[in-house]
Amino acid sequence: MIFEQIADGGCRSYIVGCADACVAALIDPAQRQIDRYAALAAKRGLRIADIVETHTHADHFTGARTAAERFGAPIVMHRDAPAPFVDLRLDDGDSLRIGALRMTAMHTPGHTADSMSFLAGDRVFTGDTLLIKATGRTDLPTGDPNALYDSLFGRLLKLDPATIVHPAHEYKGREATTIGKELAENPRLSVRDRGDFVAMMNRLNLSAPTHLTEALRVNMTGGASVAQLLSEAAADVPFLSLDALRQWSEERRNDVVILDVRERDSFEDGHVPGARHLPRGLLELKVNEAFPDPTVRIVTYCDFGRISTLAAATLRRMGFQRVSALDGGMIDWRERGFDVETGA
Repeated sequence: MIFEQIADGGCRSYIVGCADACVAALIDPAQRQIDRYAALAAKRGLRIADIVETHTHADHFTGARTAAERFGAPIVMHRDAPAPFVDLRLDDGDSLRIGALRMTAMHTPGHTADSMSFLAGDRVFTGDTLLIKATGRTDLPTGDPNALYDSLFGRLLKLDPATIVHPAHEYKGREATTIGKELAENPRLSVRDRGDFVAMMNRLNLSAPTHLTEALRVNMTGGASVAQLLSEAAADVPFLSLDALRQWSEERRNDVVILDVRERDSFEDGHVPGARHLPRGLLELKVNEAFPDPTVRIVTYCDFGRISTLAAATLRRMGFQRVSALDGGMIDWRERGFDVETGA
């Protein structure tokens, strides 16, 4: 077996392959590590044949779709996974053939309803069901402490004690564990009574993941994240520096438009001298009235540079090809001590 473990903060993903067949599966890919996976696969002479997600993630954005496009491989999840982009849906006991290697799916719900663990040779990839000296939480959507109890005590913990455990998260830098070690040292597994275990899980009172709502929306539906929209918009527009905009403002040039896309109260509270106002929410509806000449040069700005980047990309898609966005925002403008106008 070829094995690679890749860390992305507290997240763990894995490349598991067959040297003879030169093929591998990529388990729980992270969006920021796609190039690294490609480099590792190339170094090992492997073709990524399957993109495996152990469950619907709530604490980070899945890299499965990007990986699937990069490697031309199907996305594999449990049959109950809500994501519409899944190519191959597995039931409990189904196996993936990775050359001579077999990865057998174990349905281990509890953290989520679609959680799967994968048994491959002498190791098991447990997703968020079993962690090192911990277990997955059960207070997120589709979590169920009773189901987690069954998955742990009825399934995973009955494996050979020597089985190596690779979870989807590890925050203390530990590489791996074993079933036997977890049985002996995991404090949550010392609570063997079902009722006591369920009560323990229900009173954990853990803080919610930072991007919970957005991550679930993106991972469950295949929609775009805000970061993705901003990245795509930034790839479609040029940027203008704060110093260049200051010069434009001071010169009061009549061949360019400085466009403030914030809400009216923010504009009136303080804006770049000479700027015009058209809030982002009315841009598509008012742009023809505001700018009858599609060849006019425009620079958009907002407080932080995000909304203005989206606005600039929208204007370019609408045919205004001389549009740029400010590299920064009104917050930076004020911090630099540049002149500010107030009022309508």
